[in-house]
Amino acid sequence: MKAKLGMSPIAWWNDDLVELSDDVSLEECLRQSRSAGFTGMEMGRRFPNDPRVMLPILKEADVTLCGGWFSGTLVDEDLAKNKDRIQPMIDLFKAVDAPCIVYGEVGRSIQGDRSKPLATKPKLSDDEMKAYGRRVTEFGEWCAEQGMPLSYHHHMAAVVETELELDAFMRNSGEGIPLLLDAGHLAFAGGDVLRAIDNHHKRINHVHVKDVRMGVIDGLDRTKQSFLDAVALGAFTVPGDGSLDFGAIVQRFADYGYEGWFVVEAEQDPKKNPPLKMAQLGHKELMRVMTAAGYTVETQGFPA
Repeated sequence: MKAKLGMSPIAWWNDDLVELSDDVSLEECLRQSRSAGFTGMEMGRRFPNDPRVMLPILKEADVTLCGGWFSGTLVDEDLAKNKDRIQPMIDLFKAVDAPCIVYGEVGRSIQGDRSKPLATKPKLSDDEMKAYGRRVTEFGEWCAEQGMPLSYHHHMAAVVETELELDAFMRNSGEGIPLLLDAGHLAFAGGDVLRAIDNHHKRINHVHVKDVRMGVIDGLDRTKQSFLDAVALGAFTVPGDGSLDFGAIVQRFADYGYEGWFVVEAEQDPKKNPPLKMAQLGHKELMRVMTAAGYTVETQGFPA
Protein backbone atom coordinates (compact mmCIF):
# COMPACT_ATOMS: atom_id res chain seq x y z
CA MET A 1 0.00 0.00 0.00
CA LYS A 2 1.17 3.48 -0.85
CA ALA A 3 0.76 6.66 1.15
CA LYS A 4 1.79 10.28 0.70
CA LEU A 5 2.63 12.70 3.50
CA GLY A 6 1.67 16.35 3.30
CA MET A 7 1.37 19.37 5.56
CA SER A 8 -0.86 22.38 5.94
CA PRO A 9 0.74 25.84 6.01
CA ILE A 10 -1.44 26.65 9.03
CA ALA A 11 1.54 25.64 11.18
CA TRP A 12 3.36 28.67 9.74
CA TRP A 13 0.54 31.17 9.12
CA ASN A 14 -2.81 31.01 10.91
CA ASP A 15 -5.68 32.39 8.86
CA ASP A 16 -7.83 33.30 11.86
CA LEU A 17 -5.28 34.23 14.52
CA VAL A 18 -2.63 36.47 12.99
CA GLU A 19 -0.68 36.41 16.25
CA LEU A 20 -0.09 32.68 15.67
CA SER A 21 1.76 33.26 12.41
CA ASP A 22 5.45 32.98 11.64
CA ASP A 23 6.88 35.72 9.43
CA VAL A 24 8.15 33.45 6.68
CA SER A 25 7.58 33.48 2.95
CA LEU A 26 5.73 30.82 1.00
CA GLU A 27 9.04 29.63 -0.40
CA GLU A 28 10.56 29.25 3.08
CA CYS A 29 7.46 27.46 4.36
CA LEU A 30 7.68 24.97 1.50
CA ARG A 31 11.44 24.56 1.96
CA GLN A 32 11.07 23.76 5.66
CA SER A 33 8.25 21.29 5.11
CA ARG A 34 10.12 19.52 2.28
CA SER A 35 13.33 19.36 4.31
CA ALA A 36 11.37 17.55 7.03
CA GLY A 37 10.34 14.93 4.45
CA PHE A 38 6.86 16.02 3.35
CA THR A 39 6.13 15.90 -0.38
CA GLY A 40 2.87 17.87 -0.42
CA MET A 41 1.42 21.08 0.96
CA GLU A 42 -2.19 22.20 1.19
CA MET A 43 -2.99 25.68 -0.05
CA GLY A 44 -2.79 28.66 2.30
CA ARG A 45 -3.29 32.39 2.14
CA ARG A 46 0.19 33.18 0.79
CA PHE A 47 -0.20 30.92 -2.25
CA PRO A 48 -0.70 32.58 -5.67
CA ASN A 49 -3.99 31.94 -7.46
CA ASP A 50 -2.41 31.78 -10.91
CA PRO A 51 -1.12 28.31 -11.87
CA ARG A 52 1.54 29.91 -14.07
CA VAL A 53 2.95 31.51 -10.91
CA MET A 54 2.29 28.61 -8.54
CA LEU A 55 3.75 25.75 -10.57
CA PRO A 56 7.33 27.13 -10.75
CA ILE A 57 7.24 27.72 -6.96
CA LEU A 58 6.07 24.16 -6.33
CA LYS A 59 8.66 22.78 -8.75
CA GLU A 60 11.48 24.71 -7.13
CA ALA A 61 10.44 23.42 -3.70
CA ASP A 62 9.88 19.87 -5.04
CA VAL A 63 6.37 19.59 -3.56
CA THR A 64 2.88 19.14 -4.95
CA LEU A 65 -0.34 20.86 -3.93
CA CYS A 66 -2.19 18.20 -1.95
CA GLY A 67 -5.46 20.00 -1.23
CA GLY A 68 -6.90 23.22 0.09
CA TRP A 69 -9.87 24.64 1.98
CA PHE A 70 -13.03 26.01 0.37
CA SER A 71 -15.40 27.91 2.67
CA GLY A 72 -18.76 26.46 1.74
CA THR A 73 -22.10 28.00 2.70
CA LEU A 74 -24.55 25.35 1.51
CA VAL A 75 -26.30 25.17 4.89
CA ASP A 76 -27.77 28.60 4.12
CA GLU A 77 -26.98 29.55 0.52
CA ASP A 78 -27.89 27.91 -2.75
CA LEU A 79 -25.82 25.79 -5.09
CA ALA A 80 -25.40 28.54 -7.68
CA LYS A 81 -23.58 30.92 -5.33
CA ASN A 82 -21.22 28.19 -4.16
CA LYS A 83 -20.59 27.03 -7.72
CA ASP A 84 -19.65 30.56 -8.75
CA ARG A 85 -17.23 30.92 -5.84
CA ILE A 86 -15.54 27.51 -6.20
CA GLN A 87 -15.14 27.56 -10.00
CA PRO A 88 -11.85 29.53 -10.00
CA MET A 89 -10.50 27.14 -7.36
CA ILE A 90 -11.50 24.13 -9.46
CA ASP A 91 -9.72 25.62 -12.46
CA LEU A 92 -6.58 26.30 -10.40
CA PHE A 93 -6.51 22.89 -8.71
CA LYS A 94 -6.95 21.09 -12.02
CA ALA A 95 -4.12 23.11 -13.54
CA VAL A 96 -1.71 22.09 -10.76
CA ASP A 97 -3.02 18.51 -10.54
CA ALA A 98 -4.24 18.67 -6.92
CA PRO A 99 -6.12 15.58 -5.64
CA CYS A 100 -9.16 17.32 -4.16
CA ILE A 101 -10.69 20.46 -2.68
CA VAL A 102 -11.52 20.36 1.02
CA TYR A 103 -15.11 21.47 1.64
CA GLY A 104 -15.47 23.19 5.01
CA GLU A 105 -18.92 24.46 6.01
CA VAL A 106 -18.75 28.00 7.39
CA GLY A 107 -22.48 28.76 7.20
CA ARG A 108 -23.72 29.35 10.79
CA SER A 109 -20.29 28.25 12.05
CA ILE A 110 -18.64 29.95 15.03
CA GLN A 111 -15.19 28.49 14.33
CA GLY A 112 -13.74 31.87 13.33
CA ASP A 113 -15.47 33.99 16.00
CA ARG A 114 -13.53 34.27 19.23
CA SER A 115 -16.49 35.89 20.99
CA LYS A 116 -18.66 32.77 20.59
CA PRO A 117 -18.17 29.98 23.20
CA LEU A 118 -17.91 26.38 22.01
CA ALA A 119 -21.22 25.55 23.69
CA THR A 120 -23.06 27.90 21.31
CA LYS A 121 -22.17 25.97 18.17
CA PRO A 122 -24.95 25.64 15.56
CA LYS A 123 -27.07 22.50 15.44
CA LEU A 124 -29.25 21.21 12.63
CA SER A 125 -32.63 19.58 13.09
CA ASP A 126 -33.20 16.17 11.51
CA ASP A 127 -35.02 17.78 8.58
CA GLU A 128 -32.29 20.39 8.15
CA MET A 129 -29.62 17.68 8.14
CA LYS A 130 -31.50 15.69 5.51
CA ALA A 131 -31.81 18.73 3.24
CA TYR A 132 -28.19 19.72 3.89
CA GLY A 133 -26.89 16.24 3.09
CA ARG A 134 -28.76 16.21 -0.22
CA ARG A 135 -27.52 19.68 -1.15
CA VAL A 136 -23.85 18.92 -0.35
CA THR A 137 -24.08 15.65 -2.28
CA GLU A 138 -25.39 17.46 -5.34
CA PHE A 139 -22.62 20.02 -5.02
CA GLY A 140 -19.99 17.29 -4.67
CA GLU A 141 -21.32 15.51 -7.75
CA TRP A 142 -21.20 18.74 -9.74
CA CYS A 143 -17.59 19.46 -8.67
CA ALA A 144 -16.56 15.92 -9.66
CA GLU A 145 -18.19 16.46 -13.06
CA GLN A 146 -15.99 19.55 -13.45
CA GLY A 147 -12.97 17.31 -12.86
CA MET A 148 -12.21 18.07 -9.20
CA PRO A 149 -13.54 15.91 -6.34
CA LEU A 150 -14.39 17.38 -2.97
CA SER A 151 -13.59 16.03 0.49
CA TYR A 152 -16.03 16.99 3.26
CA HIS A 153 -14.32 18.26 6.44
CA HIS A 154 -16.25 17.79 9.70
CA HIS A 155 -15.06 20.59 11.98
CA MET A 156 -15.26 21.90 15.52
CA ALA A 157 -17.81 24.70 16.01
CA ALA A 158 -19.55 23.93 12.69
CA VAL A 159 -22.85 22.21 11.85
CA VAL A 160 -21.12 18.82 11.56
CA GLU A 161 -18.86 18.59 14.60
CA THR A 162 -19.66 15.56 16.77
CA GLU A 163 -19.49 11.89 15.84
CA LEU A 164 -23.29 11.69 15.94
CA GLU A 165 -23.55 14.68 13.61
CA LEU A 166 -21.00 13.10 11.28
CA ASP A 167 -22.98 9.85 11.28
CA ALA A 168 -26.18 11.78 10.51
CA PHE A 169 -24.49 13.71 7.70
CA MET A 170 -23.14 10.52 6.18
CA ARG A 171 -26.57 8.84 6.36
CA ASN A 172 -28.20 11.76 4.61
CA SER A 173 -25.54 12.33 1.96
CA GLY A 174 -24.30 10.09 -0.81
CA GLU A 175 -21.14 8.82 -2.46
CA GLY A 176 -21.01 12.02 -4.47
CA ILE A 177 -19.48 13.75 -1.46
CA PRO A 178 -16.40 11.92 -0.13
CA LEU A 179 -15.19 12.41 3.44
CA LEU A 180 -12.08 13.94 4.94
CA LEU A 181 -11.47 12.19 8.27
CA ASP A 182 -9.77 14.57 10.72
CA ALA A 183 -8.57 12.69 13.79
CA GLY A 184 -7.97 15.80 15.86
CA HIS A 185 -11.32 17.49 15.25
CA LEU A 186 -13.20 14.27 15.96
CA ALA A 187 -11.28 13.63 19.19
CA PHE A 188 -11.80 17.26 20.30
CA ALA A 189 -15.54 16.74 19.76
CA GLY A 190 -15.49 13.64 21.97
CA GLY A 191 -15.73 11.15 19.11
CA ASP A 192 -14.13 7.75 18.65
CA VAL A 193 -11.71 8.01 15.73
CA LEU A 194 -11.36 4.28 15.14
CA ARG A 195 -15.13 3.75 15.17
CA ALA A 196 -15.58 6.59 12.67
CA ILE A 197 -13.07 4.95 10.34
CA ASP A 198 -14.92 1.64 10.72
CA ASN A 199 -18.24 3.28 9.92
CA HIS A 200 -17.21 5.54 7.05
CA HIS A 201 -14.03 4.13 5.47
CA LYS A 202 -15.72 3.55 2.12
CA ARG A 203 -16.22 7.31 1.67
CA ILE A 204 -12.87 8.56 3.03
CA ASN A 205 -10.65 10.03 0.31
CA HIS A 206 -8.43 12.37 2.36
CA VAL A 207 -7.03 12.28 5.90
CA HIS A 208 -5.84 14.96 8.32
CA VAL A 209 -3.50 13.58 10.96
CA LYS A 210 -4.04 16.34 13.50
CA ASP A 211 -3.08 15.46 17.07
CA VAL A 212 -4.61 16.97 20.22
CA ARG A 213 -3.50 17.80 23.72
CA MET A 214 -6.38 16.38 25.73
CA GLY A 215 -5.16 18.12 28.86
CA VAL A 216 -5.84 21.47 27.19
CA ILE A 217 -9.18 20.32 25.78
CA ASP A 218 -10.39 18.83 29.07
CA GLY A 219 -9.52 22.07 30.84
CA LEU A 220 -11.71 24.25 28.60
CA ASP A 221 -14.84 25.96 29.88
CA ARG A 222 -17.00 25.47 26.79
CA THR A 223 -19.60 27.90 28.08
CA LYS A 224 -17.02 30.70 28.01
CA GLN A 225 -14.16 29.74 25.71
CA SER A 226 -14.23 29.61 21.92
CA PHE A 227 -12.67 27.33 19.35
CA LEU A 228 -10.00 29.95 18.66
CA ASP A 229 -9.30 30.24 22.39
CA ALA A 230 -8.64 26.50 22.38
CA VAL A 231 -6.28 26.83 19.41
CA ALA A 232 -4.37 29.66 21.11
CA LEU A 233 -4.05 27.56 24.28
CA GLY A 234 -2.44 24.73 22.29
CA ALA A 235 -5.27 22.25 21.75
CA PHE A 236 -3.67 20.98 18.53
CA THR A 237 -0.23 19.65 17.65
CA VAL A 238 1.56 17.19 15.35
CA PRO A 239 1.46 13.38 15.64
CA GLY A 240 3.84 12.20 18.31
CA ASP A 241 3.42 15.31 20.45
CA GLY A 242 -0.17 14.83 21.60
CA SER A 243 -2.63 12.37 23.08
CA LEU A 244 -3.79 10.31 20.08
CA ASP A 245 -2.48 6.86 19.19
CA PHE A 246 -1.60 7.28 15.54
CA GLY A 247 -0.18 3.78 15.41
CA ALA A 248 -3.70 2.44 15.93
CA ILE A 249 -5.29 5.08 13.69
CA VAL A 250 -2.97 4.49 10.73
CA GLN A 251 -3.26 0.73 11.18
CA ARG A 252 -7.04 1.01 10.94
CA PHE A 253 -6.74 2.90 7.66
CA ALA A 254 -4.35 0.23 6.41
CA ASP A 255 -6.78 -2.51 7.43
CA TYR A 256 -9.32 -1.00 5.01
CA GLY A 257 -6.78 -0.49 2.23
CA TYR A 258 -6.78 3.31 2.30
CA GLU A 259 -4.17 4.76 -0.04
CA GLY A 260 -3.60 8.46 -0.47
CA TRP A 261 -2.68 11.56 1.45
CA PHE A 262 -2.12 11.84 5.19
CA VAL A 263 -1.84 15.57 5.88
CA VAL A 264 -0.46 17.09 9.09
CA GLU A 265 -2.60 20.08 10.03
CA ALA A 266 -1.41 21.43 13.36
CA GLU A 267 -2.11 25.08 14.11
CA GLN A 268 -0.35 26.37 17.22
CA ASP A 269 1.94 29.17 18.39
CA PRO A 270 5.04 29.01 16.16
CA LYS A 271 7.10 30.81 18.80
CA LYS A 272 6.41 28.09 21.37
CA ASN A 273 6.39 25.30 18.78
CA PRO A 274 8.70 26.18 15.84
CA PRO A 275 7.09 24.85 12.63
CA LEU A 276 10.25 23.20 11.27
CA LYS A 277 10.90 21.38 14.53
CA MET A 278 7.27 20.26 14.73
CA ALA A 279 7.30 19.17 11.07
CA GLN A 280 10.35 17.01 11.75
CA LEU A 281 8.76 15.50 14.85
CA GLY A 282 5.48 14.78 13.04
CA HIS A 283 7.18 13.25 10.02
CA LYS A 284 9.34 10.99 12.19
CA GLU A 285 6.29 9.69 14.07
CA LEU A 286 4.27 9.17 10.90
CA MET A 287 7.10 7.27 9.22
CA ARG A 288 7.31 5.03 12.28
CA VAL A 289 3.60 4.18 12.31
CA MET A 290 3.28 4.03 8.51
CA THR A 291 6.09 1.50 8.28
CA ALA A 292 4.58 -0.58 11.07
CA ALA A 293 1.22 -0.60 9.25
CA GLY A 294 2.79 -1.82 6.00
CA TYR A 295 2.68 1.42 4.02
CA THR A 296 5.29 2.48 1.50
CA VAL A 297 5.56 6.25 1.82
CA GLU A 298 6.18 7.93 -1.51
CA THR A 299 9.22 10.18 -1.58
CA GLN A 300 8.71 11.91 -4.95
CA GLY A 301 7.62 15.51 -4.69
CA PHE A 302 6.97 17.56 -7.83
CA PRO A 303 6.43 15.26 -10.84
CA ALA A 304 9.59 14.69 -12.84
